Parts: sequence; C-alpha cells; structure tokens
Amino acid sequence: MSAIRKIKAGFVGFGEVNTPREFIVGRCAAAIKLLAKEGLELFVAAPVCDDPDGKEAARAARELAQNDFDLLIVCVAGWIPSWAVFSVIEHFKHKPMILWGLSGWRDGDRFITTADQAGTTALRKPMEDMGYKFKYVVNFRGKEPSIDEVMSYADAARAASLLRSAKIGMAGYRDMRLYGTLYDGVSLKAQIGPEIEHFDLLEIYQLMEKSDGKEIAKLSHSLKKRWNFVREPKTGTIENSVKLFLALKEKIQDRKYQAFSFSDVDGIKKLLKFAPAGCMTLLHDELDICSVPENDSLGAVTQLIVKYLTGQVAAYLEFYEFLENGALLGVPDYVPSGIVDGQVAVMPNAFGNFGEGLLNVSKLKTGKVTICRLGYSNGEYSMHIMTGTARTPSKWEEAGWAPPAPQLPSLEIIFDAPVEDFIQKVMSQHYIISYGDNRARFEELCSIMDICVI
Repeated sequence: MSAIRKIKAGFVGFGEVNTPREFIVGRCAAAIKLLAKEGLELFVAAPVCDDPDGKEAARAARELAQNDFDLLIVCVAGWIPSWAVFSVIEHFKHKPMILWGLSGWRDGDRFITTADQAGTTALRKPMEDMGYKFKYVVNFRGKEPSIDEVMSYADAARAASLLRSAKIGMAGYRDMRLYGTLYDGVSLKAQIGPEIEHFDLLEIYQLMEKSDGKEIAKLSHSLKKRWNFVREPKTGTIENSVKLFLALKEKIQDRKYQAFSFSDVDGIKKLLKFAPAGCMTLLHDELDICSVPENDSLGAVTQLIVKYLTGQVAAYLEFYEFLENGALLGVPDYVPSGIVDGQVAVMPNAFGNFGEGLLNVSKLKTGKVTICRLGYSNGEYSMHIMTGTARTPSKWEEAGWAPPAPQLPSLEIIFDAPVEDFIQKVMSQHYIISYGDNRARFEELCSIMDICVI
C-alpha cells in the first residue's frame, strides 16, 4: 500500500437557536471524535445557530477559511433554517461536501430528537439545485452512525484534491503511433487536474552516460540476490537496466512526478536496443510511483485515480484474449512487486529484433479485483469499471519471444457482469487493476468530478 496523506476536512455543525446549546455542542463533539478516530485531519468551526444578525454563520465562515481542506462536512445536529447553513457553506461551494444528519438519543423508555432530518431534508434539494457537489448521509434512529458512507466520500474528495496538483512525466510521444493513448491537455487540466509534462529520451540517455560505475555495479550485484533469475543473463543486461533506472529515477525525483509513462517500442527498445522491463521493475521496487508504457496518457491518469482512492500500486494489465465469461490479461514486460505472489521472477529474453532485456515473469496475486479505465470522447470523460475474480491462468505464451517462450505475468479474470457488455464498451488495450471491489469508491469520485460511469 502507498502512503497517502491524511484526508483534510472542514467541519461545521448546526442547530436551531431555541434548541439547548449543550445538545448541539455535545452531539457535534461526538461526531468529531468519530471522524478523528477514522484518521481525518479536521479543521473545526464551532456550531452555528440561526441568530437573527447572522453573526454565528459569519464567524464560522471566517474560522473555516483559515485552512485549506479536501471537503467540508456539514453536520446537522438539529433543526436549522436553511439560510443559516448557506450563509456558511456558500464560501466553499468549490469544495465537495457531506450533508450529514445526526440522530437523536434514547432517554429511558422514550426517544428524544432535535429534528435533525427536518434540517437536512430542507437542505438537500436546494443544495442540489444550486449546483453543490455533495453526498447526503443520515444516521438512522437507534443505529450506529453511517461512518462508512462518510469515509467513502471523504476518500474520493481527497483523491480529487490530489489529482488537481498531480504531475505526470512523459518520455517521448505517441509510441507506435497509437491513437488510444492520446489526450486533450486543456480538458484534462480543467476537469481532472493533472499536468502531463513531456520530455525527450535524449535527456535520459545523457543521464545514463553520466551514471556512477560503482553505483551501477553495487545495485546490479544486489539484484541477483533480490530477484529470482530464471536463467543467467548475458553480460551487460542487468547493468543496462540499472543505468536506465538511475537515469529515470533522477528525472522523476527532480521533477517530482507522481506517475510516469514512456515511449517503449519506438523509444527505448528501438533507440537503446534493449527492453526496459528490468528497469521499470526496479523503479517500482525503489520508488512509490505509478507507471505504464507506450505513452499511455489516460492510463497514467487512471493509475493516479486508483492509487489515490485505494492506496494500492495501480498496476496496468493488457488484454490478450477474451473468454466467454471474462478475459485473459497480462503484461509483456513488467509488474510492480506489490501485485506479485511471492518473489519477483525475471527472465533474460528478447522479443523480435530487440536486444535482451530482463523480462518480469512473476506470478500475480489472485482474488477479487476491479479493473477500470478513464476515457475521453466528444468532450466528455467517462470511467469504465468492471469487477471480477482473478485466478491463475492456464498455460499460455505469446508468439515472438526467443525460445523457450516465457509465461507472462497474467490473470484470468471472471467478470461479475456479461462479458459482451464489457467488450462493446472497452476503451483501450490497457486497464488498471486494484484488488477488492472498489467500484463504489470510483463512483464517488466520478460524482465529484462529473465523470460518466460506464
């Protein structure tokens, strides 16, 4: 799992001026304690009532404005005239919000309520009509608070915030002259947020030429112990991967990229004369970064979405065959160790006219998975999502590898919905995998960012 910063949330409670203040303060305090226990970093404004002059609302708006946060939690602890709430939250309309209605309490043989849901039901439709981005959550009478719903949306709000400042490195442009890897920079920046920064492979080659020979030798030696080599590589094969890794690492750290893609076939393989799989495997061992080959722009953005929502490594997989109830997905190069079942295994091998590289041939973890892909068409972004069960595939190989051909890292994924529905909407050869059923998290983010869910 990747280390992602805490969710930052503004919090403000509300209750009507004639409701005993201690009821509102106490119940808001209990909600704050619950959120803090879940790990949120909270910026709290004292509860607001509907005083005629609006001084309470103005005070809360000032308190909240002192900090930046991913979302605002609007906690209704009792009946509150809507104007008092809007007087506070209109200053933060650009932020995702949670409209959270609390519930009353039992006193002996009776239940006491402060009409929390009168307040929330008076707010929900006006907030929607005014264009607020929010999730409506209520506590049910006599039940535990709906904290899972709150946290699911809070995770999505954090992801949306992180995407706004994300930077993706792109070595080269449009590998193999593919169309499905292109992107529209203006709409991507405006709606989703990441900046894609292009640079030439010449920069990487120049950095490789300056690599420290002692560092190359030391790291090459350690890899022989760290990885399981299926057979002995040729002289220089490991060193090539290490030199490329050191160059990419320097560029990535210097520019502070959160994700990275590169020209693979028409770039590194064609110009440097070896496959970059060993380098990319090492890159994932050493750096917490998303990566996908072939200048796959929206693939890299999808990886950031998956990482920010799940904390997982967000590896890419490629379609090889469709099954009657799913698909065979694999990679012809590398996978991060985070999805490997056991020790990373590498095989020195060559494909077609390219020189020998370190092909990753590791076994992949199985179980419940979610695959997804961000797409762009006719001015709109969409997210294609499918859940399923991943299992170890039957024996297979890709034609073209030097014999004996390897079994590539792969999974047979049995879909939870008809495969034909998926096939007719498939967006790319690359989809991003995460473990577990994460559909709800992706849908929450899509609701915040106006992304259509497919």
